[in-house]
Amino acid sequence: MAPTPRRWSRSVTVPMAIATIVATVVAAAPATAGPPEDALPSPVQGEIDRHLASYPGGRQISPTEVSYADGTFIIAFAPPSETTALPNCTAGWFCFYDGVNYTYPRGQLNSCGWQDLAAWGWHDRTESVHYNIGTGSVSFLNHTSSGHGSDPVLFSVGVSSTTDNDVSPYRNQADHVNRYC
Repeated sequence: MAPTPRRWSRSVTVPMAIATIVATVVAAAPATAGPPEDALPSPVQGEIDRHLASYPGGRQISPTEVSYADGTFIIAFAPPSETTALPNCTAGWFCFYDGVNYTYPRGQLNSCGWQDLAAWGWHDRTESVHYNIGTGSVSFLNHTSSGHGSDPVLFSVGVSSTTDNDVSPYRNQADHVNRYC
């Protein structure tokens, strides 16, 4: 006589089948969400890394900013949010942009007196400017000879004229700034 086949009740078979399917799906899912560990750095981070390698002494202070001289000079490699050709210099600073119409990267200072932009890798790269300080002015100069007494002023901004969206014909010529407080 042949053995009688076992019969499973529907109440046992369906839950077991569901449990098997769920276990299979969970096992196939990645253990953690987010980018893989070998993901490439963002283009902004790559730009920051290259800049710091060329101009050491800076410290990255945010995902898009580098500070030099304990915050005296700050470079923002990308805007804090989408902007549409408007200057967005922080109040109390004067800013200079690497492109016309205030496009980034952006350098910013607020110190009085003469500053050498080459120390931070910003020589010969100003194309638009914004002066967002309530007093004074700043002149952008081109170093042309030994000493700095004869360096010509290329352009200036200040309280009476706070922005210039295109410093042409002096794009990418400013090596130094002199802020009059």
